[in-house]
Amino acid sequence: MQEQKLTYLSSIQVFRDLSPNELMEMDRQITMSTCLPGKIFYMPEDSGEVLFLLKKGQVQIYRLAPNGKKLVVATLGPGAIFGEMSLVGQGMHNTFAEAIDECLLCVMSRADVERLMREKPDVAYRFFETMGDRVTQLEASLENIAFKSIPARLADLLLQLSADRGSTVIRGYTHQDFSEMLGTYRETITQTLNDFKAQGLIDIGRKRIVLLDCSRLELLAQS
Repeated sequence: MQEQKLTYLSSIQVFRDLSPNELMEMDRQITMSTCLPGKIFYMPEDSGEVLFLLKKGQVQIYRLAPNGKKLVVATLGPGAIFGEMSLVGQGMHNTFAEAIDECLLCVMSRADVERLMREKPDVAYRFFETMGDRVTQLEASLENIAFKSIPARLADLLLQLSADRGSTVIRGYTHQDFSEMLGTYRETITQTLNDFKAQGLIDIGRKRIVLLDCSRLELLAQS
């Protein structure tokens, strides 16, 4: 178990500059935790006293509008960290973090993270680098919402999900999930997916989409 944890920690971008001995020291400061789908890790404006390192599963970062509409800000997979904003004195900016499926995580206390950042400037730099990447992704998402059509945004999302999984078969997502990830209505997603199918771009099954023509989807995503 310890060897697996050390291998996992060394694969995380934030800790890539640490030596094996330093990783072993971290191992004594980290606890492993499992959780079921639907687990809420934090809610808006929580101060947050821990940092989460996602080893297995997916976590959704999202916001809720006053009318209850959900907008997914990011979907995180294995290797991601989250909860980092609270560790630099920031609230969670009206976001929720929720487990999409069964997750396995490493958890560090705020005190241990702060000590690590003070003692290891390289780690502190990687933390800020990660936060910068998250902001860049959010800006790109907002730009897509402002300037791209729903078909272009959906084509781009399908290609991203396919690349993340290394497969042209995308499983486990409902039309409602796609609508929340793109900030639109479920009915709009359903119609757009049906249009893609009619054009021979995809095939649709129950919680399953098969990408049939990635080249044309890429052209559509760029339009």
